[in-house]
Amino acid sequence: MQELINYFINNKSQILSLLVEHIELTFLSLSIAIILGIPIGIFISKSKKIGNIIIGFTSVIQAIPSMALLGFIIPFLGIGTKPAIAMVVLYSLLPIVKNTYTGIKNISPQMIETAEGIGLTKTQILFKVQIPQALPVMMAGIRISAVSAVGLMTLAAFVGAGGLGYLVYAGIRSVNNTQILAGAIPACILALAIDYIAGIVESLVVPKNMRSEKKHFYQNPKFQLSILIITIISIFALVYANIVEQEKNENYITIGSMDFTEQEILSYLVKYLIQGNLDVKVNQKLSLGSSGIVMNAVASNDIDMYIDYTGTIYGNVLKQPPTTDLNKIYTYSKEQLKKIYNLNMLDDLNFNNTYTLSVRKDTALKYNLKTISDLSKVSNELIFSPTITFMERKDCWLGIQDFYNLSFKNVIALDGSPRYIALENKKSDVIDAYSTDALLKKYDLVVLEDDKNFFLPYHAVPIVNDEVLEKYPTLPNILNELATVLNDQVMRELNYKVDEEKQSASSVAKDFLKSNNLIN
Repeated sequence: MQELINYFINNKSQILSLLVEHIELTFLSLSIAIILGIPIGIFISKSKKIGNIIIGFTSVIQAIPSMALLGFIIPFLGIGTKPAIAMVVLYSLLPIVKNTYTGIKNISPQMIETAEGIGLTKTQILFKVQIPQALPVMMAGIRISAVSAVGLMTLAAFVGAGGLGYLVYAGIRSVNNTQILAGAIPACILALAIDYIAGIVESLVVPKNMRSEKKHFYQNPKFQLSILIITIISIFALVYANIVEQEKNENYITIGSMDFTEQEILSYLVKYLIQGNLDVKVNQKLSLGSSGIVMNAVASNDIDMYIDYTGTIYGNVLKQPPTTDLNKIYTYSKEQLKKIYNLNMLDDLNFNNTYTLSVRKDTALKYNLKTISDLSKVSNELIFSPTITFMERKDCWLGIQDFYNLSFKNVIALDGSPRYIALENKKSDVIDAYSTDALLKKYDLVVLEDDKNFFLPYHAVPIVNDEVLEKYPTLPNILNELATVLNDQVMRELNYKVDEEKQSASSVAKDFLKSNNLIN
């Protein structure tokens, strides 16, 4: 508990900033869902056939896994707030549409006939009879959507939209339970707060004869109205401040990153180095997922630059066969990136984060494992738990299983730090890892030698679009300064400080640059 309290105290500004982003995104998404959902629910209540089609469609959307839906949306909306909001809106529609439809359809036909008998028009019947009678059911749908929207919005971190999900997934990635709780606890409190505010709205709009009896001070109408007004003013103030901040910072560079610790550290290293040498503000879009997502983001100008790896570009993006010729990999990748994507590959940053296969010490001792060739002789007795990305790539699992004749007893894909936990708990025997990964040191694993040189060299290289290079021609020289102080061991130590010593990537990057006199 004390560790959690200390984390909140030491990172209060970051947590508050992410909480504000989460609130903005959630309320905006929920507002759009309500504006769309209620009219749709009213419209389909007039036709049972259309109603079944629309509700069926929203049910299908609800059944699609959230990460899959994000994957569908990104090619159309890019990264950032747009795909995050679109995803939450789509998931929020079903309860709102269905409850609006159900509330109106379940109104007594005799009541409608009576309204028609006293001369009310269809519009008057809708607003004076049907909607007031259906409001309790409609508000129940809105409250369900409001609470679920808070949880769904944690996925916004995967597309660079920010929010509390960033802390949750960063904590999962680095096996940091304190960081996970630092994101999860505010999200839970926010969900309860939104549900309470929705309850206030419900008590204000639902007819008196349909309200439950008030018993507590917090259900007092004056108190509730005060809370609602304060909430509305606060949300508008947050949105206005965000707009002003964006207008103020029109002169900026946006850096993206993939979803692991090293990428986050590199993003901060580049950010502070650029801001220390150029008169420009740097924005970050962290944890955007795989290399393909980030490359598409920079190619479509959603971001301006990011750090990738030569092996990823050569083998995964350009689909070239394995080779250990670093000069060939670099030259070919640079030429093709410019030709196909109109992107610029700058000089490498002097460290190689290639793939490895790793095992526990007891496994290595039992089977006398030192190389991947040794592993191939006993692989049918072992369980392999690679990342999903490793499983899908030709320069990884799709190629190495034939190259080394690997035939594991079982292959269970696990992303991020859970595969290390599974290995430690003897639920698996072999994992893939990056050579600069700090968790190799933390779990004291044996790295098997790639004795036949299957894995490509993965030298870190900045990828930048034309616009930024034209505007800041000295940028390559500035980034080259990093290459003078980085190497494999240094990068592993920086990763270790974040993953094991629980320091923030921001402070680790800033302290490193200061200690090497690259920034003041």
